[in-house]
Amino acid sequence: MLMHNGIGLNRFNSLSRSRAVHALYECCCSVTWAEKIADGRPYPDRATLLTAADVELLALSAPDLDRIVDSLAHVDSLAHQDVPDRSPQRLVRIARERVDRMLGPADGYPDY
Repeated sequence: MLMHNGIGLNRFNSLSRSRAVHALYECCCSVTWAEKIADGRPYPDRATLLTAADVELLALSAPDLDRIVDSLAHVDSLAHQDVPDRSPQRLVRIARERVDRMLGPADGYPDY
């Protein structure tokens, strides 16, 4: 389960760098990727964030992508998914799903 679930784009854009990196790391298990995406803030909309996430993920080296697959295979919430498919497209799909979950609805969920 993601700790940063449903935070919304505005809240994500306003997080400190370290919290944004942590939230993104939960989505993809790559500090390099998370730092690049966090450093690209603020994002004007979800589509721009997701496009940047795709581009940066596909720019990672093959060994980095292998480490991500290995890390994701050990995450409980992904245990039911077919992670042995090591294709970059599969990783893009997983990362997009997890970033979407992190953001939640457009304005995020309210704080309680």
